[in-house]
Amino acid sequence: MISKYKSSDLMKVVLRENEPPHCDDTLHIEIQSCIDGIAKAKWFVDERFLNGVGVVMGGFVTSAADITMAYAIASKLTDEQSFASISLQSTFHRPVFQGEVDVTAKVERLGRKVAYLVAELNQNDKLVANVTSSVMILEQ
Repeated sequence: MISKYKSSDLMKVVLRENEPPHCDDTLHIEIQSCIDGIAKAKWFVDERFLNGVGVVMGGFVTSAADITMAYAIASKLTDEQSFASISLQSTFHRPVFQGEVDVTAKVERLGRKVAYLVAELNQNDKLVANVTSSVMILEQ
């Protein structure tokens, strides 16, 4: 299913003119800035994201990157275009713990039909994960 949100709706979230999508609230992620294909976010990790061994479950890490990448691509598209992730690849470098995580997403290449994005997640100034995504761009 393609999002009902337009690219400009996500940009209004950045400007605090719109409420964020529910997934942002659920994951406790706040977009700090987003301009020209680069989005920066703060992810506030609490005990609800921890797995049985006391570290953040990888799916949540990937979700934080995916959310941030959505803002990055939205900043490059028109309201006539929509998007959906078609592939996510995560590489975990070290565990993520409770606390703040900085997420930066960037549009690496933007074609007519597919865009390629990357995201880095850092905690305590250390790289904890990289995520790459292929995003299908749909004309409406």
